[in-house]
Amino acid sequence: MTRFLLRRLMQSLVLLWLVSIIGFAVLHLAPGGPLAEFTLIPGMTPAQLKLIAHQMGLDRPLPVQYWEWFRRMLVGNWGRSYRDSQPVLDVIAAHIGPTLELMVSSTIIAVVLGTWVGVLGAIRRYSVFDYLATVGAMIALSIPTFWFGLVVIYIFSVKLAWLPAGNLYTVGNGSFLDYAVHLIAPSVVLALVTIAIWSRYLRASMLEVVNQDYIRTARAKGVPERTILFRHTIRNALLPMITIAGLQLPTLLSGALVTETVFTWPGMGRLFLDSIGYRDYPVVMGILMFSAILVLLGNLIADLLYAAADPRIRLD
Repeated sequence: MTRFLLRRLMQSLVLLWLVSIIGFAVLHLAPGGPLAEFTLIPGMTPAQLKLIAHQMGLDRPLPVQYWEWFRRMLVGNWGRSYRDSQPVLDVIAAHIGPTLELMVSSTIIAVVLGTWVGVLGAIRRYSVFDYLATVGAMIALSIPTFWFGLVVIYIFSVKLAWLPAGNLYTVGNGSFLDYAVHLIAPSVVLALVTIAIWSRYLRASMLEVVNQDYIRTARAKGVPERTILFRHTIRNALLPMITIAGLQLPTLLSGALVTETVFTWPGMGRLFLDSIGYRDYPVVMGILMFSAILVLLGNLIADLLYAAADPRIRLD
């Protein structure tokens, strides 16, 4: 176990380093830049722009800028926002809560509904329900997240007035019920793709387990079908889903970016898009690195849980 953790740690550090290089280069080589906002100020002279560029460190060669940023990041100083001069870690900390709440709620919805659809589809394979679930999954995977979010807002907020159109809560009403109502629509929209993927993988995994010898042996011994289903079939079919759950973290993060924008949810996704619009490079890099750390950590946890759930797996 120790060797496995050390090996994964070294691989993760190398991946984070590569992500930082690519992200930093793409941001600083893109057209425009942080100085573009200052050029719109009336009366701004080239000398003043040069002074601002020097104060922000933008007049130095790109490798030097990267090294200074990387060196400070290693000691916990991720820089300051160009927009309001706040520390990047403080800016991320102020927005990470809503994003995690959205991701957790959407994951719960996806696991519950995806498991139910997948199990029922495997039990009643080639039935009307199975065909409808398959078609529904294909449609869900094909629908753009932003379009589905707009449809949800139009139907349930504009026409039916059942759910709020966006934001974290109603101004002047900070109750838990009000917050929960605001969380329903973005959570369902973010969970849509995950439900489709989870249900299809679980159905395929269940059909594979059903054909195993120990299932046929249990039936031959007269074990009740309910016991076979819950103790043997579902339990073993869920093992590969641990890995799938870990791999779904990048999908949730990318989906949260779109979902938060559509529903004006004050999370990291919306902060990321706003920071790109303002050319706030320190915040963009901070979110990029934080997201990469979450993805690598999620995959590591999935591997550890898989090994703990299946004694046949040896990490070393």
